[in-house]
Amino acid sequence: MRFTFPILTLSHGGAQRMLVELTNGLTARGHQVVIVMPLGGQVSYNVHSTLLITDYTMLRESDFPVSDMIVSNFFTTVPVSQAASQNGKGLHVRLSLCYEPMFLPRSEVSFPTYHSTDKLIVLSRWQQELIELGHGISGRIVPVGISSSFRNMQIRHRLQEPLNITAILRKVEYGFSWHRDQDYLIQQLEIVKQNLPWVNINFISPPDEFYTSDWLQEMKASGKYRFFTPSNDEELCYHYNCADIFVSSSIFDTGSLPGLEAMRCGAALVSVYSGGNLEYARHEENCLLSYRHENRLAADVIRLIQEPALRNRLAAQGEADSLEWTWENSVNMMEEVTATFFKGAPAKASSSTALLQRMKSRGRKP
Repeated sequence: MRFTFPILTLSHGGAQRMLVELTNGLTARGHQVVIVMPLGGQVSYNVHSTLLITDYTMLRESDFPVSDMIVSNFFTTVPVSQAASQNGKGLHVRLSLCYEPMFLPRSEVSFPTYHSTDKLIVLSRWQQELIELGHGISGRIVPVGISSSFRNMQIRHRLQEPLNITAILRKVEYGFSWHRDQDYLIQQLEIVKQNLPWVNINFISPPDEFYTSDWLQEMKASGKYRFFTPSNDEELCYHYNCADIFVSSSIFDTGSLPGLEAMRCGAALVSVYSGGNLEYARHEENCLLSYRHENRLAADVIRLIQEPALRNRLAAQGEADSLEWTWENSVNMMEEVTATFFKGAPAKASSSTALLQRMKSRGRKP
């Protein structure tokens, strides 16, 4: 099958990671995959598909080759993808890596883009239900995965360091980071440090973000935290393996990949409920999970520091549970779902019908 993926950037990040894994995986299986990227787009991953960088900073319909399927992935790529589809360049499928209207500016622009096509792919049941409630469209789920580069290297006992508490910290300038609730993360880790001053507090930041962020560099200059800027999966895997406890404060995520990667590397996870992380996070079974309003992130971290048996049990179960999350499975699902769309089979018909039935049962007419 011939695929066209209009992609704005492939800089470091969970959404971009999934795009690379899906396009590389489809290419490895013999599909013809073209990534169309505007001038100035960043490429921080190894791309095995055909990469077509245009001469303009905005994508145009004329940039799209003829294909079987056009897969848009961000609200600004939807209108041009739909225009290309209407001009006979392929069936338009939307891969929603995030639900933009709820956490990005210009919701009056992003919300209507979900009415452009009913061929929708989402990452989690939570996201599926969220979009169904807002738009009456039931997306098909293609879950996130974990690269085989990530594994438990069994090195924690050899580090001879204090307990390492690690989190990811992203750039705040000109970005969309409010949903990560990083001020809360820092405040909670300060509480941990005040109560248990002997532990290390570590932050991982993508290098391209760290070196262009005054805020991140000021945080490092304070001397209170250690910062790591891994440039590839091998380095990131090492820093996950050095973490005894990995902490996530994000309150709105469709997939929440770092927590899953940290579990694969043997770290105990302490996280805030973000929606999509319910796909793999189970409180008291493989992690400690709290709602943001409970305000207990620091308490959960301190609990795991003081209860090593619980920390080890959750870490072991988390690592075991993470094994089912592979990019091979994600690519399998992507192939199956897009083949179903291409053949014209009805989407799980179902849920929009069920939504109408619920409205009628409540005495409402659509």
